Amino acid sequence: MAELRYNPFKDDWVMIASARQNRPQMPKDWCPFCPGSGKVPESYDVYEYDNDFPALSMNPPEPDDVATDFFKVEKSYGKCEVILYSPDHTTTLPELPTEHIRKIVDLWCERFTALQAYEKSKYIMIFENRGEVVGVTMPHPHGQIYAYPFIPKKLQVELDLARKHKAETGNCLFCDWMQEEMAAKTRVIFENEHFAVIVPFFSEFTYGFHIIAKKHGKYITDFTDDQKTSLAETIRQATGMLDSLFDMKFPYMMCMHSAPVNTEDVEDFHFHIEFFPPMRSAEKQQFLASSETGAWAHCNPTAPEEKAEELRQAHQRFLEKKR
Repeated sequence: MAELRYNPFKDDWVMIASARQNRPQMPKDWCPFCPGSGKVPESYDVYEYDNDFPALSMNPPEPDDVATDFFKVEKSYGKCEVILYSPDHTTTLPELPTEHIRKIVDLWCERFTALQAYEKSKYIMIFENRGEVVGVTMPHPHGQIYAYPFIPKKLQVELDLARKHKAETGNCLFCDWMQEEMAAKTRVIFENEHFAVIVPFFSEFTYGFHIIAKKHGKYITDFTDDQKTSLAETIRQATGMLDSLFDMKFPYMMCMHSAPVNTEDVEDFHFHIEFFPPMRSAEKQQFLASSETGAWAHCNPTAPEEKAEELRQAHQRFLEKKR
């Protein structure tokens, strides 16, 4: 079974992909993403690999005969790709040199452009899940790209509010937020010429933070050569900062938010990356329980300003360790 089912209570679509339930837990002595597996080239730096258990596909099957006048279904059109960061099975992003991460950025851009070319693509999200606590079954360093045939609700809300703010103030919502944070200073972790790394005033996660481009732009593919290199270095430092918090490979979800594609009136969107680390300490997980899941009402058990200071110190430790 592979189809989209409409949720009338959220005005959103749910991907039904029963084949993903059968994804295997990989054996410890074999990895399909390592050279020699027969699944990937014998030699590569970075590599795009089509997901073996996709929730979306370019040639989706017909939906099951379950639709009625009330229940809506659609084909699960789209694409799910895996981006392999390195042939080394144990290397993580902060352990890679900036020059190598720049190759990952270039591959993200290449695949974004290719997926945007499919007219049914409406939203493309680049993301990474890291750590068993967020459900990762494959430890080999990788991220993913999903091309959706609809605009997911969270992104639609962001776009709608950006349009509303622009209509009311004449300004970019994201730029105004960034300027307020830069003026306050207390939640800014670090910055460089092209990007700022900030724990938001309204952070929902204990160690949640955003990377935001200082120059307004909709897509990662809009970046100049200097911006792409800067993004590689920013991501290296940001993920290394997390690992330096408690001297462990800290789990996280990294989600790149771009404007929708093949859709009109998206100029008010501003590229940024949201990090959701699911831990509130080295040992304690921050669960999304009833309030967060049932009401979308988040409760952050910590002060963003205090956690920003912790992250600043962790960032400094990472830089000193890499000297």
